[in-house]
Amino acid sequence: MTAERVDVAVVGGGPAGALAAMLLARQGREVVLLERAPRWRWRACGVFASPASVAALRDAGLPSAEIERVARPLGAMEVISRGGTRFRLDYGGSGDLADSAVGFDRAALDTLLLDLARAAGADVRLGSTVERVDLASAHARLVVGGAEPAELVARVAVGADGLRSMVAAAARTSRRAPLGPRAALTFHVRDMRAQPAGSPDARMCVFEHGYVGLAPVPGGLVNVGIVLERPWFARLRHDGGRAVATGVLERLPDPTDRVLAGEAPLDHVAGITPLGHAVARRAGGSWLLVGDAAGFLDPFTGEGLHRAFASARLAADAISRLLGGRSGTGLAGYDEAMRARFGTKDLVSRLVQGFLGRPALFDHAARRLAARRDVRETMGLVIGDLAPATRALDPRFLAALLAP
Repeated sequence: MTAERVDVAVVGGGPAGALAAMLLARQGREVVLLERAPRWRWRACGVFASPASVAALRDAGLPSAEIERVARPLGAMEVISRGGTRFRLDYGGSGDLADSAVGFDRAALDTLLLDLARAAGADVRLGSTVERVDLASAHARLVVGGAEPAELVARVAVGADGLRSMVAAAARTSRRAPLGPRAALTFHVRDMRAQPAGSPDARMCVFEHGYVGLAPVPGGLVNVGIVLERPWFARLRHDGGRAVATGVLERLPDPTDRVLAGEAPLDHVAGITPLGHAVARRAGGSWLLVGDAAGFLDPFTGEGLHRAFASARLAADAISRLLGGRSGTGLAGYDEAMRARFGTKDLVSRLVQGFLGRPALFDHAARRLAARRDVRETMGLVIGDLAPATRALDPRFLAALLAP
């Protein structure tokens, strides 16, 4: 078969892939984006994001009116521990879209970003399944399936294809996730809860061997995201995802939230396991990874979308330097930039997961966060990628968090 040659082939049309394609196409690069789904479909994905995600979209040139269409401002993330302690992380926001957390309509957001990539000049090919990736040479070779399989040769292949990334597998960089096996369930229901005036809160409720997040999104809906540890797996296999999800919602600590258990899911209850993905490195001679393909650790902090946007921008910058002959180290600089940007935050995420795995310790920390405003504000800024993660590892902060 005759090979088609391009500057960049992006595998995956989610937020990270679409944003990277858009940024590179704006620079005049020849970009092909390959998305296996012929049209947008609901799948397990994040919708909650801190103000850093909205700022990243604005920095990428998205008009405020478009962001307002796809995002619902949220007052805060209220966390309820297994012992019943409550505290709110407001990320320093006021409840307005300009500076607050949001719940995204992923159908609208993902479609918008693909449209913008297309408008910038990227060749967006929906319904294109990549069947094989070869990274052995200076150029990436991709075989795209169909009635007549085609070969694509790119100077750089961008793996934006999620937790089971074919590009990561071809690069032999995939590793076991550092956390234990977990499963996730996500879906939308009508938000029939009585809501106070102004921006509603998202909510995260911790229960035995899991937690559930409730994020209001545009259209009067709430996104339900449930993370379950190994003890739940037998019940998942026996009862199915929908029955388990209903049971979790029926046991929520707030009676107002429990009404959601009676609402029928508006889309299929999307599940994924194992929930987690790690990589030894994020870039090589002819490839790099963005978004969840570059490593996915912890949905509890709710910043997968911001990492997707940030990785897309860093990737576009690195690829532009390489193609412009301005990179003496190839794409290795991208890997270094990602480690510098998120390495310490990953340590904080592991610390949070360590607390979650020890309910008494998490309850202890929750009581301190509820009682100590300055500690709570610092934690919110760190979790939201609005302050250096090193602040949460400072011995003085840890002492203030844990000391009686």
